[in-house]
Amino acid sequence: MNKLLAGGLALSLIASLSGCATDKTEELPNILWIVSEDNSPFLGCYGDSLATTPNLDKLAENGYLYTHAYANAPVCAPARNTIITGVYANSNGNQHMRSRYSKSETVKFYPTYLREKGYYCTNRAKEDYNTIGTEGIWDESSNKAHYSNRVEGQHFFHIVNIGTSHESSIHKSIPTEELTHDPEKMVLPPYHPDTKDMRHDWAQYYDKITAMDKQVGEVLFQLEEDGLADNTIVFYYGDHGGVIARSKRYVYESGTHVPFIIRIPEKFKGLRPGKVGAAIDRLVSFVDLAPTMLSLTGISIPDYMQGNAFLGDQKSEDPQYAFMFRGRMDERYDMSRAVRDEKYRYIHNYMPYRVYGQKLEYLWRAPSIRSWEKAFEAGECNDIQSIFWNTKPVEELYDTENDPWEVNNLADDPDYKDVLVRMRNANVDWVKSIDDCGFIPEAELTALSGAMPRYDYVRSGALDIASLVDAAEFATMAGSDDISTLLGFLSDENSAIRYWGATGLLILGEESVEAKDELIKALNDPSMSVRVVVAEILYGIGEEKSAKEALSSVILSGDQFACTHALNAVDCLNISDKDIVDAVIEMTGKYENLNRRNYDLRAAGILLKKWDIVLENSSDLFD
Repeated sequence: MNKLLAGGLALSLIASLSGCATDKTEELPNILWIVSEDNSPFLGCYGDSLATTPNLDKLAENGYLYTHAYANAPVCAPARNTIITGVYANSNGNQHMRSRYSKSETVKFYPTYLREKGYYCTNRAKEDYNTIGTEGIWDESSNKAHYSNRVEGQHFFHIVNIGTSHESSIHKSIPTEELTHDPEKMVLPPYHPDTKDMRHDWAQYYDKITAMDKQVGEVLFQLEEDGLADNTIVFYYGDHGGVIARSKRYVYESGTHVPFIIRIPEKFKGLRPGKVGAAIDRLVSFVDLAPTMLSLTGISIPDYMQGNAFLGDQKSEDPQYAFMFRGRMDERYDMSRAVRDEKYRYIHNYMPYRVYGQKLEYLWRAPSIRSWEKAFEAGECNDIQSIFWNTKPVEELYDTENDPWEVNNLADDPDYKDVLVRMRNANVDWVKSIDDCGFIPEAELTALSGAMPRYDYVRSGALDIASLVDAAEFATMAGSDDISTLLGFLSDENSAIRYWGATGLLILGEESVEAKDELIKALNDPSMSVRVVVAEILYGIGEEKSAKEALSSVILSGDQFACTHALNAVDCLNISDKDIVDAVIEMTGKYENLNRRNYDLRAAGILLKKWDIVLENSSDLFD
């Protein structure tokens, strides 16, 4: 049997199995995604005069440039979990960076639907979906995956991942004379100090953006050479913002606003959102991608998906808001939620007692942030540049039209009270509506849910997420008059409510001294997450001995995430007493090899380096 005949029979079989006739299938588009890593809209087509991006600029001229496109998470794995499922990762229980928790059977990966429709689905090659059970998503996922490997005539959905602009691209400095972009011509954000390394990293990063653009051009050229451009809808986007410090990992524009361009050929002009070359102001975010793919290919969008289709026959009305989240970033705990409308960004920081610039091993590999830290410690940073090294306000509000770098917090400005309340309420409504798993501490949720997927657990009736959200909202904005209410939380039967009661008291700091007796009792709480927060409070109000004993017990508990939480507290309290040091060293002894794969070890590595202690076989902790 010749190849053409075999291909035709195979395509007929695919079409019949999917319940759609071949002639109907032929009306569907091929879809190509080009995804670059860790880059904000630093492109010429977005008005960036420093950028050299001719291929993406041309793509925008022949397509549609989305001006308000957002990653729902400012880091890759939770962002990609949201994309592949069409469900916010903080609803799936996968909001923490590299959290390998199981997926619900209810939630399918969207390529499953496309493959059932008869599409050949390939990924080249990064997955990083922040969950387990990802086998069998693709027809092929590898460095060799390509649409050309499909049966002849079969429609395809193909992803090309380009890692050239990834954060790691600035870890090792290129000699200045080899840079194309001139460090002296860099226009620094107002929050970055003017240091040599800061300018160099920005210039090097722009060089990487140029190199990424060249790779995009190569992919598009091949599509043309293969004669497929007229039948293929092309998407280009960055997987989140980046990459100089205070971008990636942070729920600001710099961490979540992404370049997003779509080209739709003449054959499918009915799907076009406007005149070719237009800028599209609609708010879109990654949770919208899965339903949009289904809408473009004539597949019904399942009810569990939480995004809105922005193209195709199931296109929704323009949404008012886009939503973003931040959980644990590698070895550092923090928690924020953000809301963006067309003009403003609202952020609620649920751990305001932590500084923005918590030391993170991977982030600190860049010369630029090390130079920023050194400048701050030397007193060389102005007020705006110093904010990063201080604790956070509970709420932030920015007019992004007039303050694109988001440095002027309007949350306390009475002229913006109505905007603040509106967007605060939008955030509360959102986290309740999606059953946000982040309102339960990671170690606690792991213990409670057991083998059950977190998505299923929070919907099983075992927990009332809305009550946890209310507790968190109250606790993070409580005053000294609310101590009795917070103590009521601290005695609740629900461990997560107790956690938020303790958090509220921690935020109050020395004002919590009047609750010292109740806090000492709470050191016996069955929840290690509660005990860590209580210990941090007590240490701060002078009960150092009992606090250190409690932290040591959690460090030695064998629970990776409770231990990481406790190590974060030790670092932030700047404890270096022998009993704590001994506990950290003993904790590392449970591992045969000390490396970066476990986040409790990464957190321990930061402390050991701080204490100038080097353990045998620990070199990987200090890379």
